[in-house]
Amino acid sequence: MANQQLKSVAGLLLLLNFCMYVIVLGIGGWAMNRAIDHGFIIGPGFDLPAHFSPIYFPMGNAATGFFVTFALIAGVVGAASAISGINHIRSWTADSLPSAAAAATVAWTLTLLAMGFACKEIELRIRNARLVR
Repeated sequence: MANQQLKSVAGLLLLLNFCMYVIVLGIGGWAMNRAIDHGFIIGPGFDLPAHFSPIYFPMGNAATGFFVTFALIAGVVGAASAISGINHIRSWTADSLPSAAAAATVAWTLTLLAMGFACKEIELRIRNARLVR
């Protein structure tokens, strides 16, 4: 009886976790698409800007590109770990637990790395002209 209750709680938390990673992927995908569409135009007759960075984003500051890139990676790995968690809930054996826990740990670590870049972005306080009041 208690085992079935734990299974339903784990399933609910897994669903919430999966939804969070899908939202991160949606916002990160939008930011990446915007950066690709409105980034630097490089071609014949164009010079590179003075502060060129291969990870350039037209919004935010110097840390935005790294933050979005690692948030996308964390979102993909997190969604994959949710799928691994679904597999563990379906079988609910000790054999499927280590793979689900390992995938969740890697996703959690990448999420913390992306959060570190978000903290750096906040710390820099240098904003694009469009983001300043």
